[in-house]
Amino acid sequence: QVQLVESGGGLVQAGGSLRLSCAASGRTFSSYAMGWFRQAPGKEREFVAAISKNGAITNYADSVKGRFTISRDNAKNTVYLQMNSLKPEDTAIYYCTANPRSSRSQAWDYWGQGTQVTVSS
Repeated sequence: QVQLVESGGGLVQAGGSLRLSCAASGRTFSSYAMGWFRQAPGKEREFVAAISKNGAITNYADSVKGRFTISRDNAKNTVYLQMNSLKPEDTAIYYCTANPRSSRSQAWDYWGQGTQVTVSS
């Protein structure tokens, strides 16, 4: 089992940047694919990005490709989401998630509590 704690959210102007972090508990962080999802008010939770266990493979939602970068540091048990060129439509609660199978899995087993990102126009 793994516990996830996100940080780094906040208020930023359109065009700005933020870096989210997600710290994972346990000694088997490298056994989990990691991902980020987001949920805007009144909308369903949606996939943002995912990264494989060793960091070699990443995948992104079309809406964030070229603007967001997911990375991980297995020595620090942490996954990051660098968000550049932010838009008001990126406003949402961002959730960190993990699964022991694959970054392309449709099922994610563990979730953090979320961190709010607000982009003003």
